[in-house]
Amino acid sequence: MTKVGFIGLGIMGKPMAINLMNAGHELIVLKTNKAAGDLTHKGATAFSTCKEVAENAEIIITMLPDSPEVNEVVFADQGVLAGIKSKSIFVDMSTIAPSTAREVAEAMKKKGVEALDAPVSGGQVGAESGNLSIMVGGSQEAYEKVKPLFEIMGKSAVLIGDAGAGQMTKACNQMIVGMTIQAVAESFTLAKKAGVNLEKMREALLGGFAQSRILDLHGQRIIDRNFDPGFKIKLHRKDMNIALMAGKEFKVPLYGSALVASHMDAVLAAGLDEKDHSALALLMEKLSGLEE
Repeated sequence: MTKVGFIGLGIMGKPMAINLMNAGHELIVLKTNKAAGDLTHKGATAFSTCKEVAENAEIIITMLPDSPEVNEVVFADQGVLAGIKSKSIFVDMSTIAPSTAREVAEAMKKKGVEALDAPVSGGQVGAESGNLSIMVGGSQEAYEKVKPLFEIMGKSAVLIGDAGAGQMTKACNQMIVGMTIQAVAESFTLAKKAGVNLEKMREALLGGFAQSRILDLHGQRIIDRNFDPGFKIKLHRKDMNIALMAGKEFKVPLYGSALVASHMDAVLAAGLDEKDHSALALLMEKLSGLEE
């Protein structure tokens, strides 16, 4: 049993934390999180500050929206860095800028703490079922110590390289996912306007080279008109910005990613920021004269 501090109990973090508890690990959370009561009811311990969480845990996991939130949780006066003990391990499973992950790792190193950046893919469904794909940056030694926890939260955990490598891999993942959703949205809109049966088309495409998990899941979402969030489009837009900033840092033109990011901006401007990222289809339909 490991004492795990878990900061960030949102749509992804809460089920991940529950899976760790169900596997027998002792969980420590923040009282200020609105989901803390649900976990303390199950046996978690709650403290008032990130510093106190860090002081009482062996491994501290964060699952937060973006780089600014991670910086606040880590570097604030009552933050993780102020309380974390030497030989502990800090694991950030948020999706943030690779440069921020490197800065956090360097700060933790000065405190005698190993840091891992370990963003995930798989959405709410993957978090709830423990089937996330986890992309890890950091040392082999720290990875091996945390691996039993990764195996509870995910179906795969791969050590990619040094600090920041996990976040760079996640940025690339989000580029591929975003552009594939765009492709599915465009193709379904074209077929819909041409009067093609979308159910039959999806079935046919899943049997060929166009087959993908995105075509399977998000194609069905488009057919069912189910845009309740598994992963909110506003968060994917944030991730696309991380990718574009990385492209700028390394002087790599990311034409497709920039286009998808612009389409996401239009979806957000239409007030659909809380919808699933498959809501790109709604924009394509509106532009094509198929708006409901």
